[in-house]
Amino acid sequence: VQLQASGGGLVQAGGSLRLSCAASGRPFSNYAVGWSRQAPGMERELVAVISRAGSVKSYTDSVKGRFAISRDNVKNTAFLQMNSLKPEDTAVYYCAAAHTVSGAVIRTTVGYQYWGQGTQVTVSS
Repeated sequence: VQLQASGGGLVQAGGSLRLSCAASGRPFSNYAVGWSRQAPGMERELVAVISRAGSVKSYTDSVKGRFAISRDNVKNTAFLQMNSLKPEDTAVYYCAAAHTVSGAVIRTTVGYQYWGQGTQVTVSS
């Protein structure tokens, strides 16, 4: 599956952005999806994950209550709605997909076989 992330940009602290991840090549509903981010000099971290059908979601503590992951398997697209953005959210954001036969989420970056190219999110103070 090929992934194309978009929607990043420059926003002031407290603002919102919605990232999109368009998938192609394989049935999107066969893949669990995750959004990760990587700031300069930092390791890549998963911030939000969602199961194949969208029924299970999980977030890293730093984004709980502010970010929301969703997906539309008909449109082969996943989303990350980011609200109340903080300067520490500044990073390159990547979407990733993992082929799975279960309804579980994938909670580690090494569990994802496919990655998009990344979209820059910059939050100014």
